Amino acid sequence: MAPIMRMKEIEAMTPEAREQRLIDLRVELARIRTMVKAGGAVENPTRIRQLRKTIAQILTIQNEQQLGLRKTVVAEKKETAKKAKPKQEATEEKTPQ
Repeated sequence: MAPIMRMKEIEAMTPEAREQRLIDLRVELARIRTMVKAGGAVENPTRIRQLRKTIAQILTIQNEQQLGLRKTVVAEKKETAKKAKPKQEATEEKTPQ
């Protein structure tokens, strides 16, 4: 059972995108629950569990960010070039005495 979204993906989303995704997931969950109540067969019954779990994860991240427990991650990744340390030559440091 693969998750709908991973926590890192949810954290990387902007608050607006996260809110829109939450709405989409809730609509899908309501549609599937309506099918079940009407007596219809659901293609993938585990989808309900996946939707509930993903909705809970999104809400958890939103609440943690509001409380300041989780840092807000900007979706745009900053490109930082790692500076290579200059290699020290062994001959310079080791002088025969």
